[in-house]
This record gives sequence, structure tokens and C-alpha cells, in this order.
Amino acid sequence: MESKLLKEREGSVCYNSKNKDKKMKCDGNSVSGSVSQRACVYCGARVVLNPITDAFHLVHGPIGCAAYTWDIRGSLSSESENYRNSYSTDIREKDVIFGGEKKLAAAIDEIVAEHSPKVIFVYSTCIVGVIGDDIDAVCRAAETKYAIRVIPVKAPGFSGNKAVGYRAACNAILSLMGEKKSPTIKGINILGDFNLAGEMWIIKNYLRRIGVNVVARITGDSTCDEIKEAPTANLNIVQCAGSMHYLANMMKEKFGIPYMNISFLGLQDIKASLINIAEFTQDEEVIQKAKDLIFTEEKKIEDILNHHKKRLSGKKVAIYVGGAFKAISLIKQFRELGMETVMVGTQTGKEEDYDIIKEITLEGTVILDDTNPSELEKFILEKKADILVGGVKERPLAYKLGIAFCDHNHERKHALCGFEGAVNFAEEIDLTINSPVWNLI
Repeated sequence: MESKLLKEREGSVCYNSKNKDKKMKCDGNSVSGSVSQRACVYCGARVVLNPITDAFHLVHGPIGCAAYTWDIRGSLSSESENYRNSYSTDIREKDVIFGGEKKLAAAIDEIVAEHSPKVIFVYSTCIVGVIGDDIDAVCRAAETKYAIRVIPVKAPGFSGNKAVGYRAACNAILSLMGEKKSPTIKGINILGDFNLAGEMWIIKNYLRRIGVNVVARITGDSTCDEIKEAPTANLNIVQCAGSMHYLANMMKEKFGIPYMNISFLGLQDIKASLINIAEFTQDEEVIQKAKDLIFTEEKKIEDILNHHKKRLSGKKVAIYVGGAFKAISLIKQFRELGMETVMVGTQTGKEEDYDIIKEITLEGTVILDDTNPSELEKFILEKKADILVGGVKERPLAYKLGIAFCDHNHERKHALCGFEGAVNFAEEIDLTINSPVWNLI
């Protein structure tokens, strides 16, 4: 028997009809107890801030919250490994009854005594939101006592959705940056790359080769000190619009720094991003270097990508990822490999994102927001997809349905951005789709 959509979900799912008047219902709050692939507020905040390599992350809540995001990302560091540690107040029943503020203050005292930190981020979780601990007051007292930054991150999981957590993290970053400064350095900040499998290093190397200085990385492989210098840059480039668009807007308002959305996923977006960044400098030498880099790197991988394209052409793709900007880049990247996207969904997409997705996909493509496993299964089977691209939660579903899977989430250990990443991506898609294991199912 064919499964049907719940009435409450009908506005969040559509078949692409190119009807610009029909808008997707999206960007709503996750409902406690509902089956959703969307993560909580705390998760959104933690995954943005966690890659700051020399910061200390203190989770005010039950131990499970700290364990949930402890070193689950593939973010790499060229300096401190401190960010791989997680600290928790381990709230229990007694603290729920009598309050946990004293326990939080004691935890901060212990971290300062043992580690002499520069910055501590203090996360409030669901239970703290319920019992009403005043973490702002505790953090202010600690800052006065130790003359360091102790920054509250209000992230009770039930208070919204993952995107709300992104904004909480961005507000914490703004707090770390401090008061108004004027752009003084001819350089850029990279927003929204978290150095998964070393991807920040790839992007920074491209920019070095074309003569563009990087002031701050926010937040992959970053340090507290460089984030404090971010307001002195004269441009922000935003790789993950879902997590960093809010910060880019706030930095434009507060510091006068313009921004542009970029993507280093897929050849079309890689080339456009490099040229747009170079043209912003209005330096003919930088622009020429960008063109030369593109020509050289594209030539290196041309034959490899053509080989994989022959083996993948005509295959059908289902995409379900966190951010809409990544989904848009993936649709283009699969098209470069001769593959058709038949289903695409995101956790944090907005109306304007889904309008773009409608423009670049074929009529009949299924588009979904904040979906669930039942809907994913329904449309993967209906559209006869050959591969599902998603995160760790989607992997078992793909294998259950007997189709290939590509992990494009935080846990991966190989780079998928840049020209090198385009090769890795094509090789992985080819290996999984054309694996002989599917002949045995």
C-alpha cells in the first residue's frame, strides 16, 4: 500500500511545476517528539562554534548533550587540539530541583584553574531552559573574576530549530569580535567553512595563489585571536549561507563589511567563486592569476572527470542535506557528471532557496523541507533514484532500500570541495553506484 503524506506536511512537499507563485512552507520550528531529520537548536550552535580550535566549550546540561556533539565533526586543526575535548556540568535530578548555577560557576572555576583558557563558550541546553538558570549572570561574574571572555550561548533544544542555533552561535562570535572597528586590512574573512577533511586549507591555498589575503577563518581551523581581528577585513565570503548568512548581515551592519555568497563545490561554482573574489579586488593581476589557476587545475582533472561521467551519465539522484546552498551546488555538480536530480530536500532552506531549486531542477522533481524517513523512502522509490546523498541519519535508509549512498555531512574524512574535491566526489559516486554489491540484492 502506497504511503500518503500527513496533512500537516503537504505545504512542505511539492513536485516542481515551475510555478513561482506556489511557495514552500519552510523554516518552521521543530516540534518536540516529532519524527524529523532536522537537528536541535543546541546542535546548530555547537557545530558552528566547535571548530574554534583553542576555545573551551562548556555544556550546561546533562552529560548526553555534551556527548552528542563531542568530536563528531571531521573538522581538522593545524594548531590546538583543545576543541576535541568537551566539558559538561552533568546536570542531574538534584540540580533540576535546586538549580545548577553554583555547579556552573564551579565548572568554570575548574576549567580556569587547570587550563588558563582565553575564551569559554557556555551552552544552555533544554533542561536549563526549563529550570531557568541565569547563565548570563554566571558568565558575567566569571568574566569579572578572571578577566577572560566567558560567553553564554542560549541554545535550549526545544526553543526553535537548527537555524536558531546557528544564530545563537553567530551572536556569540559577534560578542567575541567586540566593539565597532573599521576595515583596515586588504583581505577577506572566510565564513561558513568548518575545515571538514581539511577543506579550509584547500580554499585558503587557492586564495594565496591568486594573491588574496585571509584575515580570519570562521570557524574551521580558527583561533579566538583571529576571530577578534575579523572586523578589520574588507570582504566576507560565505560558503555555508544557512549557518553564516546572519553573521554576514550583522557584520555588514556593525562593521560595514560587504559579503558575497560563494561555493567551492562543483566546477561551475568553484570557477565563479574564484572569479568573483578576484574581481572584487579590482586588481588585474589578481584576476589574471585566478583565471590561470582555473585553467591549470581544470586541465589536470578533465580526463578523470570525463571518465567518471561516462560511467554515471543518466543516473538519478536524491539529495537530502542540511543547508540549501549546499543542495543547490550539488544539483549543479551532478549535472556536470550527466546525472539528474529527481528529489531534493534540506533541513534549513528558506523560500528564496527553494525558488532557486525550482529554477535549476526539472519539472516533476520532488522538493521537500525538513522531511522524515517515511517521506524519503516514498519518493526515493517513486522516482527510482540510484543514489541518496545525505548525512549519517540517512545512510541506513539508503542501504535498506538497496541503493547507493554518499555521505556529504560532517563526519566525512575526505575533502569534497575545490578541484581536488571534485575528483574525490566523482570517484566516490562512481564507486558506490557501480559497486558490484547491488547485483547481489
